[in-house]
Amino acid sequence: MTHDDGKPTQAPTEGATGDRGRARTTLHELAEAGVSVWLDDLNRPMLADGDLQGYIDRGVLGVTTNPTIFATALAEGEAYAEQVAELAGRGANLDEAVFAITTRDVADACDAFLPTYERTGGQDGRVSIEVDPRLARDTAGTVAMAKRLWAQIDRPNLLIKIPATVEGLPAITQVLAAGISVNVTLIFSLDRYRGVMDAYLTGLEQARERGADLTTIRSVASFFVSRVDAEIDGRLEAIGSDEALALRGKAGLANARLAYRAFEEVCATERWDALADDGAYVQRPLWASTGVKNPDYPDTLYVTGLVAPHTVNTMPGKTLEATVDHGELTGDTITGSYAEAQQVLDDLERVGVSYDEVVDQLEAEGVDKFEKSWQELLDSVEGELGKASDQGAEGRS
Repeated sequence: MTHDDGKPTQAPTEGATGDRGRARTTLHELAEAGVSVWLDDLNRPMLADGDLQGYIDRGVLGVTTNPTIFATALAEGEAYAEQVAELAGRGANLDEAVFAITTRDVADACDAFLPTYERTGGQDGRVSIEVDPRLARDTAGTVAMAKRLWAQIDRPNLLIKIPATVEGLPAITQVLAAGISVNVTLIFSLDRYRGVMDAYLTGLEQARERGADLTTIRSVASFFVSRVDAEIDGRLEAIGSDEALALRGKAGLANARLAYRAFEEVCATERWDALADDGAYVQRPLWASTGVKNPDYPDTLYVTGLVAPHTVNTMPGKTLEATVDHGELTGDTITGSYAEAQQVLDDLERVGVSYDEVVDQLEAEGVDKFEKSWQELLDSVEGELGKASDQGAEGRS
């Protein structure tokens, strides 16, 4: 069967046509090729100043967030001062304050994207929020936090981000079984990605058993790209042979392309067919970490090199602007590339780069980075709460 969204054919998103007479961009061309462009950024000034709506008007179809994005937003201005003062005034503790601040931004973004969500039949117009990364190794805690976020934001176009750790896999299943849409994040390895897809199918099967409407459940699986090249390139340079150096900048695309092959394989199974017949939608691969870290590489490398139907590419603003300015699309750049991609991974092993070691390290580092960013967010909010409390006390004296 075709790996569509549970329907015989998939109509292009309205963004592909330059709706309402808006100027066409490369983002619309990507949509026509089956790639939904999402923005990997969100902050309150973007919402207040109309910048987010500007992105939507240009063809952006969704937003992803993470702890680093929120930590940066809180540290860069006074946009949150009023809410922080209100939280301090009612004696909110630190975790309550962070929860209130982040969920408000995401709820407002969901509202901004609601027309996109409705036009695309729920496929796009999605906004993601991540569970507290300190719960990445805690299955029960992740499930509880996901349900709390879902209830608080209470928007149909929300996605709850859950990391693809070993402990995250059963949490993904349980959250989906409860009818909650999920963005699975921090996927680096092909084996773990297969585990993620299995967790998705199991969650849908359990939801079906409890009588849930499968058409209301959506998911994406965020496969990280540039971090793979950054780590492997360093190892290749340390090896230093001509053969090793010739492999630089190839692993990220090869790994992602083989992930897409795994996606196609799952969508060709009887297990998936049974779910699709009951209205289920595919869990689209989402290309994350698509900002190029090596300035010697084309700045649209992880966009133009990962074009295929039923995918999402979430981009930082700089990458998005580069794509609009000079991104050159050459059609599907994934399907049919699998032999070459597998050869890249085989060649890496031959020159002494252990794939398993790299992806395990990247997952551990990814969890650690998000935990550190979350702590930065906590520290920033704690400082602002303290200042607001002091100012309130002075006003009462």
